[in-house]
Amino acid sequence: MDPVSVGLLAALAGGAGGEVGRQVWAGLSALVRRLFRREQDAAQSPAVSSGEVELAALGQAPADPARAQALSTALAVRAAVDADFHTCLQQWHEQAKLVHTGDGEVHNTISGGTQHGPVLQGRDFSGFSFTTWPPPPNVSANGAPPAQG
Repeated sequence: MDPVSVGLLAALAGGAGGEVGRQVWAGLSALVRRLFRREQDAAQSPAVSSGEVELAALGQAPADPARAQALSTALAVRAAVDADFHTCLQQWHEQAKLVHTGDGEVHNTISGGTQHGPVLQGRDFSGFSFTTWPPPPNVSANGAPPAQG
């Protein structure tokens, strides 16, 4: 299973997605608080966080990427040692990916004067080749005609 996105966790903890986002966050909270079942003998397996501490910490400071990373890591480690949790976390993650969290929003701004060429605005360009033409020789880099000498 891929780790749960740090951005998704932070967005949900911060209240993104409205009521649906709050329900998804509550679902993760309930999942993390479920009984921890290790696949191996508990005496021989290393101490693994249930994720409760990390979940609470992120809830207190949703804008802190280190807390979101800590929760993502705790979820991945717990999923590796608890098969039931792994299955439930996968199901939760599929639902959570459907919440509109604002990831992917694009805010482009053009400023600073005259532009001498095409301006491309967008997000996640891939597999494209963009070429532009050089500015005409009678225009300098600052937009003024070349100095006469």
